[in-house]
Amino acid sequence: MSGQTAPRATGSPEDGADLSTNEKILRDCHQLYTAPERGLITIGKHLGEKLQAQNRKITVMVMGNHSAGKSSFINWYIGESVQRTGVAIETQAFSFITSGRKRESLTGKSTLHLYPQFKDLEEISGLTDHLSTEICPSRQRDFNLVTFIDTPGLVDGEMTYQFDVDEALVRIGEKVDLIYVFFEPMGQALCKRTLSVVEKLNHKHAERLRFYLSKADTAGNECDRQRVLIQVTQQLCSKPGLNQCGFDMQTIYIPDLSQLSSCVNQIEETCKTITKSVNQAVQTALEQLESDCELLLQRTNQRLLKDRELVQRSRRGWMRRRLFGCLAYLVPISWLAAAIVPLLATQTISLATGERLAEAAQLHARRLAAAWAWLSGDSPLLAVAIVVVFSFIATFLSQSDSAMKRPLSRKETKTLERNRDHVRDVVKVKKNALCEQFLRQSVTDEDWC
Repeated sequence: MSGQTAPRATGSPEDGADLSTNEKILRDCHQLYTAPERGLITIGKHLGEKLQAQNRKITVMVMGNHSAGKSSFINWYIGESVQRTGVAIETQAFSFITSGRKRESLTGKSTLHLYPQFKDLEEISGLTDHLSTEICPSRQRDFNLVTFIDTPGLVDGEMTYQFDVDEALVRIGEKVDLIYVFFEPMGQALCKRTLSVVEKLNHKHAERLRFYLSKADTAGNECDRQRVLIQVTQQLCSKPGLNQCGFDMQTIYIPDLSQLSSCVNQIEETCKTITKSVNQAVQTALEQLESDCELLLQRTNQRLLKDRELVQRSRRGWMRRRLFGCLAYLVPISWLAAAIVPLLATQTISLATGERLAEAAQLHARRLAAAWAWLSGDSPLLAVAIVVVFSFIATFLSQSDSAMKRPLSRKETKTLERNRDHVRDVVKVKKNALCEQFLRQSVTDEDWC
């Protein structure tokens, strides 16, 4: 697919004045999650909830047989000649193409660090050395919101790869938002390897697949193009996993003003599909933000309510422990008093406490002695046994709930309340404002309530 690229437009994607509405919404949603102090991810960790920020870009994997125009399409979309193109099998690796501040190339390890969601690709032997990332400052179309993955050209026969390319395509396809499958009208249009991978991807992710007849302007006249379309469609439908799939295979080619063609070019529809996917990603991000806010508020309120109940139980437990603790000492003291006080003369006691208190002490001591005599049947050994057993039980009960889970500290409670107020009064308000920004792109003022 040869052709002229669009005029270059560059700039930092972080420049707020240059960001589109969708870019700002996805950026702000991401910041609400990743803010260091009161980000939703940090708040979720305190509550035992593992939250994940939505991606700021959608990912589009472009696959197909070799020389199908995958790299040329990516170059055309971003308006930069980032990927090598040609008839030879140029792309032997997986290349991530994304927007950034400046032109840069990254190796396999750096690529997986930049895209941790693809970390499991390390499990495929030999693949890490065939991963790369191309960062380009282009601002064409929706490139600031898109990461393309250019894949190795697929061929049949004795062509060997340094890694399991089929497994790699399936694993990457499970994590992307769109999968563009290019069939070129000449040579390897019906590549069996391509059809096999498409069948596997269609099994779980049929909604992500889009089929295109690339280089359609090289297929001859309209009858030739229709014949190729029918052959490819029939071959796809012959696969058990694809025969229930409805195909809408569009014809595309890179427009070239120096070579006008009568072939219908639907390449702009690929851009509209990407834009639609971006809009869907924005809606998903807003919905996820709302859902996570509700989850955090619910968990926080549950934690605070549980803490209040724990405080009440703790207070009752404290009183119970003090009561049994006092009884553990009072019973032996009462037994000693009943045994010792009657033996002392009233005058001896009155010298220490006064006459009235001495008489009262003697009176209560006689009553305690009578009570102990009744309990023990005038058996001193039984009385000692009662004292020891009762003191042991009272001491055990006074400590039985000492290991109960402690309530939150005042600092922890204040932190929970501040986080709850932040989610309710800041994050949710911000979410509503972002939702309004998104809707105002399409809803008229007359329809806006």
